[in-house]
Amino acid sequence: MITSRRHFLSTSARAAAGLAVAPTFASILQSCTSDTPVGPTGNWVELANALKGMLVMRDDIDFARLNTQYALAYLSEVPEAIALCESEADVVACVKWARANKVKIVPRSGGHSYAGYSRTTGLIIDLSQMSGITYDAATQRATLQGGAHNKEIYVAGRANGTSITHGRCKSVGAAGLILGGGIGFNMRDKGLSCDGLVSTRMVLANGDVIRASATENPEVFWAVRGAGGGNFGIHTEFVMQMFSVTNVTWFQVQFEVELERIFDVFQDVALAAPPEFGCKFMLNASRREGEHYLYVDILGQLEGDEAQLRSLLKPVYDVAAPSFEIIKNLPYWDAQEHLSVDGSPEYAHERTRFAFDKISAEGRDTIFRYMREWPGTSVDAMWKYFLMGGRIKDVPNDATAFPFRNATMISSIDLEWQAQDSKVLAANFAWLDAFHAAMEPYTSRNCFINFVDRRQTNYLEAYYGNNLERLRAVKRHLDPDNVFSNPKSVPL
Repeated sequence: MITSRRHFLSTSARAAAGLAVAPTFASILQSCTSDTPVGPTGNWVELANALKGMLVMRDDIDFARLNTQYALAYLSEVPEAIALCESEADVVACVKWARANKVKIVPRSGGHSYAGYSRTTGLIIDLSQMSGITYDAATQRATLQGGAHNKEIYVAGRANGTSITHGRCKSVGAAGLILGGGIGFNMRDKGLSCDGLVSTRMVLANGDVIRASATENPEVFWAVRGAGGGNFGIHTEFVMQMFSVTNVTWFQVQFEVELERIFDVFQDVALAAPPEFGCKFMLNASRREGEHYLYVDILGQLEGDEAQLRSLLKPVYDVAAPSFEIIKNLPYWDAQEHLSVDGSPEYAHERTRFAFDKISAEGRDTIFRYMREWPGTSVDAMWKYFLMGGRIKDVPNDATAFPFRNATMISSIDLEWQAQDSKVLAANFAWLDAFHAAMEPYTSRNCFINFVDRRQTNYLEAYYGNNLERLRAVKRHLDPDNVFSNPKSVPL
């Protein structure tokens, strides 16, 4: 079996194989408080005294561990302090203190901003200690605290036989997932993550707290469903409409021959598949015994039995037999344990584009040409897509701030490296940028804000589409001083 960072090797599979499993970012946060902190000084003492949670300063013994994030490439921006908030009142205290003392702030839920935007040189307002989830069986709704992660959603969903459209990475924060739209293998049947949002509580830049729903602050509610995190305020609560789950058939198949034909035939199969089918298609560049080679890896699930899945995949199997195959029908949450990854910190960069039709033969040839020309690192590279369509399109395109509901897929070029690869990074990033530009004619100018990209130049169009002016109006109303901002956020 071929494995790689974003392919399939789950935490449970690693443990079963006797391999080391890196701790998740969330687990690091929950286990690294010290009995002997250095403690705050100066104006920071006032903030520390106002918090129920801990304020960890740059010189504190625990700071280095708490400062870790998913995107290791951006650790050079070091905050002065990290507030481990335990309540909404802590968040309010942080915002008010920072405004009074002219300290930059940024909220952090899961710390999985691909561009490292959940950090600042000032104060990180960390919500990882606010990770509780309560469930109301009568309404089938779950209330998530602002720091809940996918891993807590897994636990709560299993206990109640329900789910939302969630991600595969357990340490991803629910806040970032929901606010950027939110994708997962359920989305073609149940909608995006943001489509399940019933209401949310937000701490604004002046310290006020509001609720946004279909009936309270409806324009804010529209904006926070798809515009991305870090734009309007700090979300301390999400009420989500859950749905019942039973069994699914999960699968992973890999191919090492007839790759162009596999690409074409599977794309036709996927675009014609029922909404109950969700998948991620990956064309990987890696090394075998020092030689550069490509292979296809397909991962996903079907709300149906094994026979139905095999029937759906038959045209692909008629092209070539897989080099690796797992197909199993399991209770929903058991299947997710096999489909999930831990999301440990790493060096990686993704560049995305939405496609609104099938990838043409010319687009396919461009993909394979660039993948074969990959300069190489000590890890691997990937072109992939997440299949969209289905019931995502049932919600009107202007009903939420997620502007690309008519897309057929989210495509992505994924570059990985390690610290020792510094001498080849320039060539790899030149390749990445050229590849990204070359795919625009075969996909679109639109990109996915949940995979926010520091290198994206036309970001206003790419991320916000035709919603930009409406989003600006909400921004001016909620945050006229642009307290919550990053280089790709909604501008005033």
